Amino acid sequence: MRVALISDLHGNDLALEAVLADVRRRGVEQIACLGDTATLGPHPREVLARLRDLSCPCIVGNHDAFLHDPDLVRSYNEAPVITEAVLWCRDRLTAEELDFVGTFVATWELPLDGAGRLVLCHGTPRSHMEDLLSTTPPEAVDAMLAGCEATVIAAGHTHIQMLRQHRGILLVNPGSVGMPFEEYVFGKVPKLLPYAEWACVEAERGRVSVSLHRVELDRAALRASVAGSSNPLASWLSSQYA
Repeated sequence: MRVALISDLHGNDLALEAVLADVRRRGVEQIACLGDTATLGPHPREVLARLRDLSCPCIVGNHDAFLHDPDLVRSYNEAPVITEAVLWCRDRLTAEELDFVGTFVATWELPLDGAGRLVLCHGTPRSHMEDLLSTTPPEAVDAMLAGCEATVIAAGHTHIQMLRQHRGILLVNPGSVGMPFEEYVFGKVPKLLPYAEWACVEAERGRVSVSLHRVELDRAALRASVAGSSNPLASWLSSQYA
């Protein structure tokens, strides 16, 4: 079996379509989304429509939670423009689309072919706001994963691709489809990469492997995708794609 992991789509329909095309080209049929789907980018409705068509497991990310609790985003960050961008997105979604986001789950488990199980989450199994990094101390990782038994644990949230082995468990971050970061940021303004990122988990007869993938995107097409948008982040996104 092969499972394509996508995360942190952030309303970037162009990047999502590029990733889905790459997934199809590689013959991967099963897809799982690790959250943060609609906010910040220019095309939230299109991204949610594609996810509905996929009928894949969807994990609730912190930004998905923000859509149902605007006060949560205000307590999470100190950048007014992020709050404005989340509210801009929320104002453009229909009640049906918000209900769809409300069906996302905190975690999801998939059995791997004779190789244990794959656990999906957004940040960590216990929180969609925790950062799990290659540099996170092992003792802190122990606390993050307490009570979670898995062969592979997949999480997004940081916008940084990662593959790490922790006490026999493979920890994978597929990176970000819509806003991959050049480096980890916390409270700082990120620099975006002109790629769309995803990962693949493969299992067969007890053997398991994980691969990380990048799809190069057309910068002019990215700029065109935000041109004329009233999204509060439109001008910043355009400058990132220059």
